Amino acid sequence: MIRTLVVVTALALLGACTPAATPTAASSKELVVFAASSLSDTYASLGKTFEASHPGVTVKFSFDGSSNLVDQLKQGAPADVFASADRANMDKATAANLMSGTPSLFATNTLTIIVPKGNPAGITGLDSSLDGKKLVVCADGVPCGAAITKLAKLLGVTLKPVSQETKVADVRAKVETGQADAGVVYITDAKALGSKVDTIAIKNADQVKNEYLLGVVGTSKNADLPNQFVAIITGFEGRKTLSDAGFVLP
Repeated sequence: MIRTLVVVTALALLGACTPAATPTAASSKELVVFAASSLSDTYASLGKTFEASHPGVTVKFSFDGSSNLVDQLKQGAPADVFASADRANMDKATAANLMSGTPSLFATNTLTIIVPKGNPAGITGLDSSLDGKKLVVCADGVPCGAAITKLAKLLGVTLKPVSQETKVADVRAKVETGQADAGVVYITDAKALGSKVDTIAIKNADQVKNEYLLGVVGTSKNADLPNQFVAIITGFEGRKTLSDAGFVLP
């Protein structure tokens, strides 16, 4: 009887010393968001907000040109949310049955010119001051490229860029590092760079607006999480963050 009591007591003490169970990998979740590169600053901030309000959830971003992201989705790349920098690429994703429900319009953006600090090449706008200068723009297949093509046609100018990039972030980088005399980017990109570059307005730029849309990817298996992320972007928190970054809200 005494021996039995000793064994039971020992087992009880052993149980009390055993560490509490830690959350398993299965209890954590990852939300994958495909988003246009021009959204990288705002979405990174809103991703942290989302994680703070959703313990155990990690938001993983893939920022790239919208057309590249659509191609990746078509090839079966796993994602929960897709945000495009134009309606055309979101329409492609919808036509390919990649999206669930109707995507939401959440912001618009327009173009501007950025130049290295001090504007050493003397650029004055989307005009003859660019002749013989190293101009970098987005490729025509991506939203910022399609927009610059429309704007150049509207202004009746022929551009001769030395480089056409697959995402606006690469245009930013080439101007910021002095590899280009000028680059055409979104107003939000120029604002994000702050005093690192100078900004030159483009005449009639407000007549060519890119519409930003986002929605839930049809193959997502994350239940309500994607819809909750969309809700943050289109709600008060997202609208304030986007507005502060220079986006125009619908």
